[in-house]
Amino acid sequence: MTAHYKGAENMALLENSTQGTSLPSHDVEKGADPQEQDLPPRAGISSTRSIISLLILAYINLVTIMASFIGAAILPNMQASFKTDDHITGLISIVFMGSYVLSALVYGYLGDRCNRIWIMCVGMTIWSVVEFYISFIPDENFIQYLVLKALLGAAEASFSTLAPSIIDNLFVEDKRSRMLSIFNVAVPLGCGLGYIIGSTVTNALGGNWHWALRIPPALSILGVLLMIILVKEPSRGAADNRKSFSLKTWLSDMKQISKKRSFIFCTLGTTTVHFTVGAIGFWAPEFLLRARKILEETAPCQTAVCNYHDSMIFGILTVVAGIIGVVAGVEIAKRFKKYNPRADPLVCGFGMLGSAIFLFVAIYLANISLVATYVLIFIGDILLMMNFSIAADIRLYVVSPVRRTTAQAMSMMITHLFGDAISPLIIGGISNLTKRLDLYSTLWSFRSLQYALMACSFVVILGGGFFLLSSFYIEKDREKAEMVDEDCVLEDVIVTSP
Repeated sequence: MTAHYKGAENMALLENSTQGTSLPSHDVEKGADPQEQDLPPRAGISSTRSIISLLILAYINLVTIMASFIGAAILPNMQASFKTDDHITGLISIVFMGSYVLSALVYGYLGDRCNRIWIMCVGMTIWSVVEFYISFIPDENFIQYLVLKALLGAAEASFSTLAPSIIDNLFVEDKRSRMLSIFNVAVPLGCGLGYIIGSTVTNALGGNWHWALRIPPALSILGVLLMIILVKEPSRGAADNRKSFSLKTWLSDMKQISKKRSFIFCTLGTTTVHFTVGAIGFWAPEFLLRARKILEETAPCQTAVCNYHDSMIFGILTVVAGIIGVVAGVEIAKRFKKYNPRADPLVCGFGMLGSAIFLFVAIYLANISLVATYVLIFIGDILLMMNFSIAADIRLYVVSPVRRTTAQAMSMMITHLFGDAISPLIIGGISNLTKRLDLYSTLWSFRSLQYALMACSFVVILGGGFFLLSSFYIEKDREKAEMVDEDCVLEDVIVTSP
């Protein structure tokens, strides 16, 4: 079946496309089932190859996330090796993320204008080399470690900025959320595997944390090779039946994106999620270790291997909670959307408000019952992870296809710079200030970090409010994004599908 515009109407649309006239949303023959319009042929990529591309991108995303949380799992050993306190250790995150978000802006500009696959391949190759080299840094050279972490962040941003826009171009709207959920489930899965691998390898090798960092580079190189061989660059806007490109400058693109209030509020809400995940993910092993010392009245750890079973348990719970949360969020939003077009931000908002309660109580009970803490963290993580894929989809569909990579970069800059880049440093700083009230008390060492982490619950509540605010503007912004932009050139409006 061939989808087409009637002669005069087609010519009129072609003439008006560069003047900002919007394309009709029903660009198929009357009576045709929209579900039969298969995107991959539109993009020149088969359905099978699109799925393979998605799985490769999800795999690489898993490896990069896993590498980050291997570092969190071995944090007690690293602190001992580098001889740093809580506040100084928080610099690791802010140096990495600072470089990450600044580089993302460059990749966002290039991603809307250049071949994204090759940019990601070069970036991840550099990432693999730097990650491997980091594992050989001497214990006393903390400054060198920070410099290389900055380079690592700049390289990793190439993939994280561009990969979601590739997926956006590969799948039609009704499939896009589910496909993004497969990509984003790598976040909790990578987080959990990072804890498990980091703790297991370090424990098996008598506290030598360097070996744990040598696993991700090998896995990453495999991903790069698969990407070169099997992943093809899709046409921008192909999912929307139009292949177009922007004629304006980067500043003009940023100006248009900043007018999308639903995008801004969604980005702010996502920032609070990253703040919380970054803080808890970074400090959870140390916090649980201090809680166990209080509960079991154990002496401070004097050996290389210290209670790594807590990292293992936390990692497993994070994997399971993340998978349940991401999948549940997408499915709930999809069904709720049949009754309310604002379902996406509403599910995100109410999920976060519920998560704040469970996380607060979990942290409060840590020195009373670790079992209760694990159960409550598990529930809180499920509710928090519900918004990962949904929020990523929102930030794409409220923006014109020709600006989505730039929008992704802008969102990443905000969410990471004010989220997980600074949250470990802030939490570590609060903990250090509170600890000064009693420097030699094991109980107060635990309390200082407990009070600091409790602040995350209030940040989550703030994030829930941002998502609810986003729901007031999402319908209008989405309608505008579906129109052809006045500053874009339309290359193809006639689509043939099998």
